[in-house]
Amino acid sequence: MERRKVGILGATGTVGQRFIQLLEAHPWFEISWLAASERSAGKRFADACRWKLDTPMPANIAEMVLQPNTPAANTGEIPRVIFSSVDSDVAKELEPLFVEAGCAVISNSSAFRMSPDVPLVVPEVNADHLDLIATQAAHKSANGGYLVTNPNCSAIGLVLALKPLEERFGIDALFVTTMQAVSGAGYPGVPSLDILGNVVPFIKNEEEKMQEEVGKLLGSFNGSGIDSLPAKVSAHCNRVAVIDGHTECISIKFTKPATREEILDAWNEFQPLLAHHLPSAPEHPVLFTGADDRPQPRLDVNAGRGMSTTVGRLRPCSLLDWKFVLLSHNTVRGAAGAAVLNAEVLAKLDKLPGAVKHSQTGAGRELVTA
Repeated sequence: MERRKVGILGATGTVGQRFIQLLEAHPWFEISWLAASERSAGKRFADACRWKLDTPMPANIAEMVLQPNTPAANTGEIPRVIFSSVDSDVAKELEPLFVEAGCAVISNSSAFRMSPDVPLVVPEVNADHLDLIATQAAHKSANGGYLVTNPNCSAIGLVLALKPLEERFGIDALFVTTMQAVSGAGYPGVPSLDILGNVVPFIKNEEEKMQEEVGKLLGSFNGSGIDSLPAKVSAHCNRVAVIDGHTECISIKFTKPATREEILDAWNEFQPLLAHHLPSAPEHPVLFTGADDRPQPRLDVNAGRGMSTTVGRLRPCSLLDWKFVLLSHNTVRGAAGAAVLNAEVLAKLDKLPGAVKHSQTGAGRELVTA
């Protein structure tokens, strides 16, 4: 696989830092361009960024000069693969500019997730939705730019656990309550006096995002758009005093009966990307723990290098059919890691600009149509 140069838009933020951490030694991608807000452009990364991760700031990244955050303001070369980690309002303005400049923009922002022609993708769940790229106006033009998004941090862990169940039993209704880590609010995030010793039962727009995005993610591509999954989804979202790791309690009603053993088999056998050897893909996207008091953020958040969803406490539900608890890493699988995995799939399928062409038959094609 050709090693491609990539850029990060919003590089100094929490998710931008996580992108740097995940891409530092990536075998397929090399960071060659970093951009941030106007107040940071022109500064060394080390001077503009308050590094908050538990690994050191890479020395080569520390010396990179932050570039302006629009294509027109850049005088040097901009890589044609851009990872975007800017706020939604900023993304609405900036991401289309990079698409129009011919870039593949792989976004963690919510700005365009529900746009009819924009793929909202978790590769294990709906890689075939990437065919929506062909319907985007910029991609059909000479420049070939396009936009791909990953979902809300709480929706990603959820749909990983739901996909193998939906395939085998169908889903009629879903009730989910989240306990979301403070890192999901970015830095500086939630003030300490608001969150320590407390639960905040409101995260702006979070419940609406989950309810909308689950339907699109588990929907079917009809050749020109997405037919949303018709299941009813109700979400309660809460912020809790946990650093990393979103915990979710789920009750689910299937359209076909399912036994405990059948549900466990569905999770255990769910390995749709295993044959494709993607650097960031976990061997088991869904891991079941039989312990009565698991999963827990402190013990399970880094499962699968932070890319797996851990499920536990599977038991009958007196209102619906079954209920369980899941945990996922909100800034790895739920943000930067999700976008990096999307880029790996795009590279495997020769959909990234500047790709070395491979055959579209065999494993690569199967990944999209599975």
